[in-house]
Amino acid sequence: MSVLPLVFTSGWASGINAYAVILLFGIFGLTGLSDEVPASLQRTDVLIVAGVLFLIEAVADKIPYVDSVWDAAHTVIRPVSGAVVAALLAGESGSLPQLAAGAIGGSTALASHLVKAGTRMAVNTSPEPASNILVSVAEDLGVAGIITVAVFHPVAAAVVAGSLLALGILMVVFLASRIRRFLRRRAQRKEEKRLVAAGHPAGARAGAPPL
Repeated sequence: MSVLPLVFTSGWASGINAYAVILLFGIFGLTGLSDEVPASLQRTDVLIVAGVLFLIEAVADKIPYVDSVWDAAHTVIRPVSGAVVAALLAGESGSLPQLAAGAIGGSTALASHLVKAGTRMAVNTSPEPASNILVSVAEDLGVAGIITVAVFHPVAAAVVAGSLLALGILMVVFLASRIRRFLRRRAQRKEEKRLVAAGHPAGARAGAPPL
């Protein structure tokens, strides 16, 4: 059977939470629940590092604005992780060239990462922190669920992942105006801090003449 559906799903999930993907695949491989998991993902040191980083992300991802900073730092990490995991899965299966698998996994991870980052920018415009926590928990559960389904029913999981990716893109497009307002406010805050550091009154607004 082709490993393509598993590669696509792992790429989508890596764009949301790359550390959870590595951790889950490693656990499934160690417990013998899946023969598709390469030995390199089952190594103890890999699982320990992935577990620690997963815990850090679990906290950072639920704090307003910190989550967006974390997402920005992972704009490269998540796609690369998605590409590496996909290539490893393809190498274990032998039914898909590793280069092609890496391209699929990496590009899918980049797409889902951009959807996640854009959604979080919109969520951060909300004045209360509960929405960040709810969205983060939903993402974590979604990744765990989709990877679990992918191990046993890869085609069904790929269909779900593709549908979620399409819905996410549509949502980001719909929320684009809200995201632009968020970016403008963030730029304004940076400018205000710069003016204060330059000697302007603490209450001065960006672009306002000094008193």
